[in-house]
Amino acid sequence: MTQSATSSLSRRHVLAGLAVAPAMLAGGASRAQAQAAGTVNFVGWSAAVDQVKAQISAFERATNLRVNYENFPWAQYRTALVTRLVGNAPIDVAWISDAWLPEFAEAGWLAEINDVPQLMRFNAEAAEYCTQSMTYKGKQYGLAYYGDHMSFMYNTELLQRAGISAPPTTWDEVVQQSLRIKQQGISEYPLLLSLAADTWLIEFVSALTFAFGGRFTDEQGNAVMADANRGAVRAARFIREAIHTHKIVSPGAVETPEINGLRAMGGGSHAFGIVPTYRIRALNDPSQASAAGKIRIALMPKGGPDGTNATCGWIRFYGMTPGAKQDRARRDRAVKFVEFFGGRDTSGNYSMQKLLLTDVGLPTCAMPLAQDPVVQEFWQRWAGGGAVIAQQAMLAKKKDVISPWFGEWVETSNQAWQSVCLGRAEPEAAMRTAAAKWTELKRAFR
Repeated sequence: MTQSATSSLSRRHVLAGLAVAPAMLAGGASRAQAQAAGTVNFVGWSAAVDQVKAQISAFERATNLRVNYENFPWAQYRTALVTRLVGNAPIDVAWISDAWLPEFAEAGWLAEINDVPQLMRFNAEAAEYCTQSMTYKGKQYGLAYYGDHMSFMYNTELLQRAGISAPPTTWDEVVQQSLRIKQQGISEYPLLLSLAADTWLIEFVSALTFAFGGRFTDEQGNAVMADANRGAVRAARFIREAIHTHKIVSPGAVETPEINGLRAMGGGSHAFGIVPTYRIRALNDPSQASAAGKIRIALMPKGGPDGTNATCGWIRFYGMTPGAKQDRARRDRAVKFVEFFGGRDTSGNYSMQKLLLTDVGLPTCAMPLAQDPVVQEFWQRWAGGGAVIAQQAMLAKKKDVISPWFGEWVETSNQAWQSVCLGRAEPEAAMRTAAAKWTELKRAFR
């Protein structure tokens, strides 16, 4: 399939079910007003709004530029953004999820920054998975807003009650310690896995797959998930046995969304869990969790004969639109904005990333911040230290299934993993189903 055909098909999938209303295309402001000299038009979702506004004020003071800032709830954000992009609304910079990158790039809605040294220089100070997650077909499309990864967390009190002196380093040890805790009546289901078929599931199963030394796809983007020795089969088998053989994971895990898993971990119901790192502050906040002060982070355990301490990372980033890049004045303003927010500000500080961490708890891609005393104090307060977190970030991997057809494939993948969790399919058969769907979609997008 030609590049233009691929872009057309990708655009069609992005717009599936989208009603483009004229009022929405207007973007809530006249085009003349939005294009006013010295203005950067920025769109984000409704998160960390106070912190974003504070950084905007700092940016405006430092550069004498103005920022036209719009935000939308996460549930409506993608639709609102695509609507505006289709209508050529005057957006300069927008928050982008790594899961959307291939579709947006193919549709021509994002501009690469490889030819912008002012922005590319920050890669030298970023965690590798962050840069990789902003790269598609060898081109980088932005700088990170924040980056996070799945962490292996444990409850120190429950381990102490069971006479366990150190957290597990392998998934076999997770099983052994969980059985010990279960047999002593300390926790019925010591291991927390949130396996509901929602947007978090791919991160959870990717973390396990990477820890078991597996992958979903190879370097050429071909499906290897069904390969018993290098795919996701070992991870799927572990989950099935954890639920049905060892009974250390609740059968209700298939209906447990990430937020409910968080509450259960915070309530002290589980000894171990795979949890997004940014949740550690809530878990150790006495006003939010009864297990506060007892939750700590260890490296992701190694699984099977080829196990690693790798985990799954993901990012959200600042993407620049082609319209902004093609106009010299808009380009200059947009680059300054992305640098100030996604890189270092005019004083040479990673001020936005630091603010998001200390105020909101969002981890950063900027590795130098690990040495910042304020950041160290934050991690000491909420996680008992940040050394393991920094080490795990360096071992994180981007999801290897992000593609123009990801949105379609992940539905089949979620069903496959659910069938394994429910004991309705053998791991090998389930992964073959997911692999077949991947191959079918990949061929259709050529």
